[in-house]
Amino acid sequence: MSIHSNKTVVLVDSAGRETGTCDKLVAHREGKRHLAFSVFLFNSSGAWLLQKRAADKYHSGGLWSNACCSHPGPNANLQHAARRRLQEEMGIDSECTEAFVFTYEAQLNNGLIESEVDHVFIGSFDGDPAPDPGEVAEWKWMTAGNLRTDLAQHPDIYTPWFAALFDKVLEHVIR
Repeated sequence: MSIHSNKTVVLVDSAGRETGTCDKLVAHREGKRHLAFSVFLFNSSGAWLLQKRAADKYHSGGLWSNACCSHPGPNANLQHAARRRLQEEMGIDSECTEAFVFTYEAQLNNGLIESEVDHVFIGSFDGDPAPDPGEVAEWKWMTAGNLRTDLAQHPDIYTPWFAALFDKVLEHVIR
């Protein structure tokens, strides 16, 4: 686990209001609903920036996902937290805009459960990231068409939240 990762998560009710905090691993073992954010970045050609999560992450290691995601601290400004985490994880400084909020649950590896109220941010970036190797094993750009095909043919190589968010993010990008 990266030194940048929060060890606690913010618990939230069904409306996304903060109700307390919990140890991150306990929250994922017990499926406690908590606050998260996901950042999706696109280059000027419209390609999606993907990262392959480091193999030793506490869950979903070795799977492809969006540019970055994390858990904010209590009373955090989510936009600032997303921008800071994007810098820590991918070495990218990009302003992102919150596009929508997504609530989901998913069974993960190692018996862990995601139950998140996920604030989704979208931004733009042209260039090569400089990721933290403790967080990211690889990165690549993919067009929406190639990504849709790959998600259909190889769903097991993507994080469950990425697969669940793909169409909704695409709707916000092509408006």
